[in-house]
Order: sequence, then structure tokens, then C-alpha cells
Amino acid sequence: MQETTKEIRDKVVLVGLHSPVLKKEENADEDTMEELSALVETAGGETVGIVLQNRASPDPRTFIGEGKAAEVQLYCENTGATMVIFDNDLSPSQMRVLTQLLGVQVLDRCGLILDIFAQRAKTKEGRLQVELAQYQYLLPRLTGMWTHLERQAGTSGRGPIGSKGPGETQLETDRRHIHRKIDKLRADLEEVRRVRSTQRQQRRKNEIPVVAIVGYTNAGKSTLLNRLTGAGIPANNRLFDTLDTTSRLLTVSDTLDVVISDTVGFIRKLPHQLVEAFKATLEELEYADLLLHVIDVSNPEWQQQAQVVENLILELGAGELPRIDVFNKADCLPPGEIMPHGADICAISAKTGEGVDKLLEMIDQRLDKGTRRVTLHLPYDKGVLLDMLYREAKVENVEYGEDIAVTAVCGPRTLGQVEPFLAE
Repeated sequence: MQETTKEIRDKVVLVGLHSPVLKKEENADEDTMEELSALVETAGGETVGIVLQNRASPDPRTFIGEGKAAEVQLYCENTGATMVIFDNDLSPSQMRVLTQLLGVQVLDRCGLILDIFAQRAKTKEGRLQVELAQYQYLLPRLTGMWTHLERQAGTSGRGPIGSKGPGETQLETDRRHIHRKIDKLRADLEEVRRVRSTQRQQRRKNEIPVVAIVGYTNAGKSTLLNRLTGAGIPANNRLFDTLDTTSRLLTVSDTLDVVISDTVGFIRKLPHQLVEAFKATLEELEYADLLLHVIDVSNPEWQQQAQVVENLILELGAGELPRIDVFNKADCLPPGEIMPHGADICAISAKTGEGVDKLLEMIDQRLDKGTRRVTLHLPYDKGVLLDMLYREAKVENVEYGEDIAVTAVCGPRTLGQVEPFLAE
């Protein structure tokens, strides 16, 4: 089985362009190329070479210019590369020309990220979102270049990088067909949102606060959720390992339970189709009571990564939410490095558990909504209040004697309704 995997492991040459006319976030540099190499590894490929070019402006036809394209083509021949992946976004015509010139399949960063998402999405909702994004990406790139659609391997994860698409054959991928698919997927996602909205209303009724874990991909979000709840989500050192939102109930303290959700990792140059398609997952953020922004403080790029997350949070309309910045991997910090301090900052190691108790205390303080544990003595003719407590509070103990003695954790609204029956 191992040998089969080796046979289909793509050898990839990475190409990036740095130009003063491109926006900062569109440019390639050593750091973004390193991240692209990690993405290739995640997709099951192997980087055999990196070409980073400085140029006054992108070439309209080949993006990197004829001379550099010839150099890359030679590089591919010498290394046996089967694919070239650009760190910049390419137009459909540039991709088509480069595929012809280089003689191998050409993808851009956006196409690679979509491919990883196709491999990783597990739930029906995750797959819907990925498929929608893939079709939106595919639409302008139909004209004669996607011949590899004929050899697509579906989403089984086998087959070369870039071949884990929606699984259509070339004949079927006409524009009308894709527009119909997009409309259908959008309708399905709306239904997912409607169901989620109903679930959220249920949670609101139960007064259970929602905590959302956000952060740059590979910052340690899943490891933190596992540490807090024992959720057993795979926590591997791979980019984009979590694609589907996972929610768990977490008891923070005697008087506080929360629903805690892990979300998909954010990344620089996230394809805009994905930001749109993943709104159904990320809209959880808008309804959260508290955000935990997990930052990998051991990464030299952590400030830029935190800024990427910050920008996306604002784009999703969640900028006003209370937040705790969780500086993770504190145990990996080089000696002498000073950890950031502040009222909304907590340094932890999700791996060793260091600092997690302090984080729970901070969550408890932020979400303290006047919840109290109380004992009530309800007359038997007020039994209807017991039903209400089961619905609206956390009932811990009930004893039937001269009256109904109830121990429950109640929020302020519920306390107001049962105040006359509080034990002295």
C-alpha cells in the first residue's frame, strides 16, 4: 500500500513573483513560499524546487515572462517535476499558456488550497462548501485547459494534486451545468444555515454561552479543544487539518457551562471563493459570546498571522466580540523571548496543559452573567416551575419531601421567576 502512495506523489516546482505593482498580500516572498511548500506537503506532494522572481510588473501573457518560463521548464525536466504551483493568483489565460509552455500541470495557490479542502472535508456540510468553492473557481477556467478533469479521482484523496475536484468529466462541465450546480449547492447551504440557526436559538433559550476558537492554520486550535474537552479531534502538525466546525460542551466552573467550537484555520491569501463558501461555518463567529484567538507565539511570523485572522474576523462582522488572545506553544519559545502581557492575553501550552487553568478562569470571568447556584423549596402546586427549571437552568438535584427541594444553577432571568422560593 505504501508503494502506491509513493507512485502518485507529485513532484512540484514552486514559483513566486514579487513586484512593486502588486499589493503586499498578492506578492510572493520567502515566507509565503515556505508556507506554500507546507501546503504542498499537506496535499501529499513533494517540493523539488523553488523559483522566486523579482520583476517590475507581471507579464500579461505568462505572468513571469518568456525567459523565466523557459528556465522553469528546464528546471521541471531536470528534477522530473510533474507540476508547477504558483504562489500568486493566475488568470485563466495565464494558466492555460503556462500549461502549454511548461508541459506539466499548472496550479495557483488558490487551486492548491481548494484541493486540500477537497481532501480534508468530512461532513456533508464541509463537502458542500468545498464543492461550491471549486465550481466557482472552475467556472472562468473551463476553456480547454481542464483536460485533467477526465482523470479525476473524486474526493478519495488518491490521485495527483489538483485532481480532487468535483469529479465531473470534461463533457459535463459546460457553463450551464456548473451554474445549475452552483445554484443547487447554494440552496443546500442555505438549508444548513437554517438548521444551524434553529440550533443556535435552542442554545440561546438554554442560556448556554458559545465560545469560538479561531486562529491561523496550525496554531494549535484543535490541540487546545482536545486539552479542554478531551474531544479527540486529530491534532496533527499539518496545515488545514480541521475543516469542519466541531462543537463540544465544556464545564468551565461550578456555575458555567459553555459550547466551545473549533473553526477552520485562517491563512494568508485565502481564496475569496472560500471565504464566501465557508461563511456557513464561519458565521458561528457572529453568534459567539467570546472568541479565543489562538496564536502560535513560537512562529517568527506570529504578528503577521494574527493580523490575517484579525482582518477576517472584521470581514465576518465579529470585530466587536469580547476576545481573549491565547498565546499558544509558550513551551517552545526561545530562551529570553518575552511573552506579550495584558488583561486579555493568556499564555499557554495546549500540548503540556501549562496555563490552561488560568485560561478557564479568564473565560469564567468574561462570561459571568450573574449565574448562581441556589436551593429552592417549591410547593407541590408550583410543580410547573420545576419543568421551567429543567428547560432554562441546570438542575443538579431534586428531593421530594414536605416540598420539592431543588438545587440548580440559574441565570438572572430564571432567578427572577423563582425568587420567592429561594432557601434562606
